[in-house]
Amino acid sequence: MAASDVVLAYGDTYRDLHHPAVIIAGSFALVAVVLSLYLILQHLRSYTNPHEQKWIVAVLFMVPVYAAESIISLGNPRLSLVCDILRNCYEAFALYSFGSYLIACLGGERRVVELLENESRNQLAKPFLDGAEEDQQVHQKSFSNFFFRPRVIGKDLLTIEKFGLVQYMILKTFCAFLALLLEVFGVYGDGEFKWYYGYPYITVVINFSQMWALFCLVQFYNVTHERLEHIKPLAKFISFKAIVFATWWQGVGIALLCAFGVLPKEGKLQTALQDFLICIEMAIAAVAHIFVFSAESYHFLPVSEYGKVTTETTKETLTVEEGNEEKPAVLEKTETQVKAPGTRITESVQDIVLEGGQRVVEDVVLTINQAVGPMEKGVTKIQETFHLKKTDSDDDHEESELEVEKHVEQHLSENDSHPELQV
Repeated sequence: MAASDVVLAYGDTYRDLHHPAVIIAGSFALVAVVLSLYLILQHLRSYTNPHEQKWIVAVLFMVPVYAAESIISLGNPRLSLVCDILRNCYEAFALYSFGSYLIACLGGERRVVELLENESRNQLAKPFLDGAEEDQQVHQKSFSNFFFRPRVIGKDLLTIEKFGLVQYMILKTFCAFLALLLEVFGVYGDGEFKWYYGYPYITVVINFSQMWALFCLVQFYNVTHERLEHIKPLAKFISFKAIVFATWWQGVGIALLCAFGVLPKEGKLQTALQDFLICIEMAIAAVAHIFVFSAESYHFLPVSEYGKVTTETTKETLTVEEGNEEKPAVLEKTETQVKAPGTRITESVQDIVLEGGQRVVEDVVLTINQAVGPMEKGVTKIQETFHLKKTDSDDDHEESELEVEKHVEQHLSENDSHPELQV
């Protein structure tokens, strides 16, 4: 069979399978969206712990975003790249939100810093109790400890974890829009592992960034998982990590199969297969989230922390007949009310958008400053080095000029003392 016949056969297969695939994927996407929005609504109606639930809602919203963009891309392949960019951007934000959720469950950043510092002191005290002599400060700041003994680096673990998540959020967004720009100029080559296309280079950068972000999250989880037992962190961690890994490596795997000729490249089959599988996977993830991120634990308001108790006492005077006499009586009635802050949906959404957005911006700015700071110090050090070298060279030049002047003056003085040598 000629190559043209194979291409036509693949094209006919894609056209025959496209319509039923859209119907099947649309059904799964609808289930995913409905279940996820229902669970999100439950959290918004029982918005009793804003510090945790704002990040839960952000993580849960990942499923309807993925499902909606995938079915749109499957139905209209011309929008596949735009949908993929939006999906990638929200994936990066969802990973950041999951890390922020773990920090909120531990009591906030200040409480996490105290926890990590206590863990560090306990770990570093063991060698000294055993009689070993070590430099505690050097031992604590060793970069290798982040890989092998993350408990000993203290509050620096929180800094590294936040930096890892935010750098992925920044790089993922930047690479997504860079891919759109390269596609406009026709040099992106979606799914093409060729050196003159931008796809393989962007894939390598995103892959490294994602692996580093997830590794930072794993290290943070390994140190704090005992303090997170009340939220059953393993199930949450696996369910979220499965979505991130499944969608990313699934796309890379399909691209590799197409590159090696196992799957055909024609007819947008690669992108369509990825979108079809994501729709099915999001329905499964939505069902899992109902059990993993349930809102039942937030239905009851902790009065001592989040509620305001008010009492109201009312008195009424009544007349009681005793025999032939009427005597006044006083009836007291006391009502106790618990006021729950931010339990209305409008207030919940406002808190998520404003407070959550402000937190994201602050962390992004902090991460950029942390990345730029060492570069500025390096540039400053280089400038100081050049300045010192230039100063030394100027001093040497001035000294040489002084020596020349002294030599000339000495020569003139010798000529003055021997006039017979002058012409």
